Amino acid sequence: MATGEGSARRARLAEIFRFALVGGVNTGTFFGCYLLLHPWMPYFAAYSLAFLLSMIGSFFLNTYFTYRTRPTWKKFALFPLTNVTNYLVQSVGLYALVTWAGMDERIAPLVAAVVAIPFTYLISQRILVPRKPKDGPDGPEGPGPENGMDERQPSRLA
Repeated sequence: MATGEGSARRARLAEIFRFALVGGVNTGTFFGCYLLLHPWMPYFAAYSLAFLLSMIGSFFLNTYFTYRTRPTWKKFALFPLTNVTNYLVQSVGLYALVTWAGMDERIAPLVAAVVAIPFTYLISQRILVPRKPKDGPDGPEGPGPENGMDERQPSRLA
């Protein structure tokens, strides 16, 4: 394996680790917000507001920390698709594990959540990290850090 390939693999693994870490923080944020809000409002309202707050936090953590890219309004508007994907994959997985595989209903949601992680990772990466053009005006890789156009550098919400 060439040095560049090893470096790219390590970078990808680090990115996946950061994604998992953000997921853990996001889950804790959601649950903490839910517990704080629940005494003051009905449980479903507390759940919904906690979900919304944790999703906003997840967006910024994933842009700045996981993918090291700029948050934009377009990315912010598309980011809920990651949650929809997560929900759909977990729901289908839960149904399949319980109905077809006969898995215990108490364990199946955890397995389905783990199965959903790669799908959620790929969707969030697709939304938050723009693809560089194969052949751009600045050469085969397009704009790069040497001209200040590297998308993977954090900045303000633009």
